[in-house]
Amino acid sequence: MDFTALNANTKTGAASNTGASSPTGTSAQETSDRFLKLLVAQLQNQDPMNPMDNAAVTTQMAQIQTVTGVSTLNSSIQGLASQFGQMQALQSVSLVGREVTVPGDKVNVADGKATLNFDLGSAADSVKLEVLNGAGAVISTQDLGKMKSGMQSYTWDASKAAETTGLSYRVTASSGGTAVTATTLMRDTVRAVNTSGSTLQLELKNSGLVDYDKVRALG
Repeated sequence: MDFTALNANTKTGAASNTGASSPTGTSAQETSDRFLKLLVAQLQNQDPMNPMDNAAVTTQMAQIQTVTGVSTLNSSIQGLASQFGQMQALQSVSLVGREVTVPGDKVNVADGKATLNFDLGSAADSVKLEVLNGAGAVISTQDLGKMKSGMQSYTWDASKAAETTGLSYRVTASSGGTAVTATTLMRDTVRAVNTSGSTLQLELKNSGLVDYDKVRALG
């Protein structure tokens, strides 16, 4: 009995069935049941003078077990993924009310100062930080010189700035004349957790909805 032919027959039967079963194929369990029924029927009606080859039967039974095993494994993985998502959502609830660091360029001035964070992709021999007003004009430029790779922090003195609201900032860096990736970061407060979509998101006070995996630091 050819297992490949069995699969083809099973799919053909399923395609012609207009009932509740899928029009493109049957489940691994249904395929296994059909295989075993056909195998039993063939054993019952075989020629006793020319019995089926034991090796062929064993091989085909191993094939059907593999199909069933893969189906079971897929179901188990999907179950684990669902449980992981639920656990992640429960853990993220503890972030409500806490501060997180996420990609962003807004400047929050408090007591005449603003802490500006950024992440350098590699070491740089020249780093420049610029603060812009709401119209996009540069109102302050700071040459920070050489800096190592990774997360950096700079405290900007805004006490003499004409504007302290609606500000943003940008960082440009280079090494030996080659541009270095610089990602501006900002601290924000978690107001709620959104689990309605396929991706877990945090609702932040100033940044709105941000994917959970964008969080660079907590607290």
